[in-house]
Amino acid sequence: MRKDVVTDISAAGGMVTKRELKDGTGYYAINKAIESGEVVRLKNGVYALDSALADTMIDVERIVPRGVLCLYSAWSYYGLSTQIPDAFYIAVEKHRKVVVPAFPPVTLCYWLKKYYEMGVIDVEISGYKVRIYDIEKSVCDAIKFRNKIGKEVCAEVLKNYLSRKGRNIAVLTAYAKKMRIATTLSQYLEIGL
Repeated sequence: MRKDVVTDISAAGGMVTKRELKDGTGYYAINKAIESGEVVRLKNGVYALDSALADTMIDVERIVPRGVLCLYSAWSYYGLSTQIPDAFYIAVEKHRKVVVPAFPPVTLCYWLKKYYEMGVIDVEISGYKVRIYDIEKSVCDAIKFRNKIGKEVCAEVLKNYLSRKGRNIAVLTAYAKKMRIATTLSQYLEIGL
């Protein structure tokens, strides 16, 4: 008996891995749904409905297991930058091999373990439980990568952070020390951004 793949994927939130499909949902049923255009194969073993892909967030854990939203994606989430991310920026541990789908666009950032594990929190975005760096770690990332992202973007992120009521300069400074950017942070703070 053929299981309804679309119903299974819809019940799982619009995106599913092969392991998460109910027993009895076979290769033939999945391929038939893909051929009919009801389901999209993102990568081997990961399937989604078109409606899920139109959402503003993806299920990061299914696409990049143990991935953490970072840089432009995190700044956008916190409202620290006016830059619109051209992809989902996801941090993974350095030297890890990850296969990403052609769509949705994903930019992988390979970070040393000590930076990758620092400041990770879980939030819910568009119904998905997503790992993301907390706001202070995200600001420190902007300072650390200021030469790659541009000093204007770095200044915008820091300025928007400093204008927030709930900012925590002590945590920001602690992250900056661990990331070896404390001197640069203090220079930015002295300038009075």
